[in-house]
Amino acid sequence: MNHRSKKKIPFTLFFISLILILLILILISLCSGHSALALQRIPAILMGQGDFKENFIFYQIRLPRIILTTLVGAALAFAGTILQGITKNPLADPGVIGINAGAGLAIAITFLFIPLEAQKFGMILPVIGMVGGLIAGFLPYTLSIQRYRGIQVLTYTLIGVGCATALSGAMMVIISATDRTKVDFIAKWLAGNLWGTDWQYILGLIPWLLIIGGIAVFKLHTLNLLQFDDVTAINLGVKLAKERIILLSLAILASASAAAIAGNISFIGLMAPHLAKKFVSSRFQQILPTAVLLGAIFLVLADTISRSVLPTPIPTGIIVAIIGAPYFLYLMKST
Repeated sequence: MNHRSKKKIPFTLFFISLILILLILILISLCSGHSALALQRIPAILMGQGDFKENFIFYQIRLPRIILTTLVGAALAFAGTILQGITKNPLADPGVIGINAGAGLAIAITFLFIPLEAQKFGMILPVIGMVGGLIAGFLPYTLSIQRYRGIQVLTYTLIGVGCATALSGAMMVIISATDRTKVDFIAKWLAGNLWGTDWQYILGLIPWLLIIGGIAVFKLHTLNLLQFDDVTAINLGVKLAKERIILLSLAILASASAAAIAGNISFIGLMAPHLAKKFVSSRFQQILPTAVLLGAIFLVLADTISRSVLPTPIPTGIIVAIIGAPYFLYLMKST
């Protein structure tokens, strides 16, 4: 594994630049939409000097949506980076291999057949998504491991795509004979419509992401060692099965909890880590935070375009797919 830096500018400067880009996009997104807010009014609103309309738009509509978008983009990029690190496969993505579909199926079954109190919905939803994501995520992983040879990358990807298709089909079967109003909710989820855009959903998501991210910090060195072949990694003291299960669990929990709140959004976890590797060194201490910021930037940008640039708003997940699908094909050809 080569740890020689490939970056053209120092990592710290590049990282700060990404933070500034994200902050600028957040400001643009806060001011954009059918009910526009003037940029010069943002400081007054933050200091409690806005009128009722400004406060309502800012605190009840725009701000929670943008915070959610930032968290989800970061979580999906985090998951994609971990998955690609475990499998050494640049095509690994939570949406492509079925993790998001598993979370969606669990949410659909719960929403359609199990009554939940509206006040608790935002807190319970990430847990439901994580259970479904864990089942869907470990299935292709388990089936793609061969004794004495470890995980088979191509097998893992193909089984994951097959599982994603099967789970999506199962969801369609379930909702086809369900009440129309409930079907509309599932349809929004499938399109990646960022539906859970109020504070209870953010409060339900943040604790999980903090725990997952905190654990991941201590596993970055292990992730670096996993880039060697299995024999070398074992000789360096890595317990392959244990560490892969821990890291895979972190990736699944991050993506499934985010998908539970935001809907089915693919390709963020594919593009962000791949681009991060082009700008920073091969060490995951640099790749992961860079990818997380890129994921947040991608999703905030896509959401702003979906709400403000197009004449008719369309789901954010569709904007991401329009960009991500050609990139996926490009990776397929170059891999």
